[in-house]
Amino acid sequence: MDLTSRVAVVTGSGRGIGRAIALRLAQAGAAVAVSDIDPASAAQTAQEVEAAGGRALAVPADVTAPADTERLITEATRTLGRADILVNNAGITRDGLLMRMSDEDWDKVLQTNLKGAFLCSRAALRPMLRQRWGRIINIASVVGIIGNAGQANYAAAKAGLIGLTRSLAREVAAHGVTVNAIAPGFIDTDMTRRLAPEWKEALLKQIPLGAFGAPEDVAEAALFLASEQARYITGHVLHVDGGMAMG
Repeated sequence: MDLTSRVAVVTGSGRGIGRAIALRLAQAGAAVAVSDIDPASAAQTAQEVEAAGGRALAVPADVTAPADTERLITEATRTLGRADILVNNAGITRDGLLMRMSDEDWDKVLQTNLKGAFLCSRAALRPMLRQRWGRIINIASVVGIIGNAGQANYAAAKAGLIGLTRSLAREVAAHGVTVNAIAPGFIDTDMTRRLAPEWKEALLKQIPLGAFGAPEDVAEAALFLASEQARYITGHVLHVDGGMAMG
């Protein structure tokens, strides 16, 4: 799956799943605009891409700010020449039972995880539609499909992201742009490593394959959806969850 001559923009790629996706797309030949709200993390991932022989540009950005998302795409196209692939990965959690959830925690998660994807997609579609080729890949979640107690805000945002994926796929299919989502299950990241042992044990019992996934598992799925091999796939949600949401 060769992405030579392609340019990818990956949000939230300073760490975790986003970082793994940025590195994998670069390994396949893409130049990568690494974006994160934390400038140091974005710079670190960009350095790792370049150390491995790839081209990278670090662009700190807040995906909830329209001006930042416009600047992200503008800098990517100006410096790297194009904007072919957008991976909407930036996301946060603010967990809590609904009865105790603050307006701020609800709004912040919806703004980052859902509105951020809307803003970035809107900005990226301009060059994609002009060149009549593009890939938008939204990182959703198994939680957006099956729900999870204590994560009503996160589940709502990720379910909304799936709806956005399918609606946008219908809007832009005739222009050579595909829009798909990946729904990861429980992936071994900093966030899951902080879980108490008893919570990890309970989660593992819900996973038919009996193990957490790795960020690289999601990165391989993103590479496929970004490639020519996935040219006839759009509006799809690819589960990378060890079987949690089967059926």
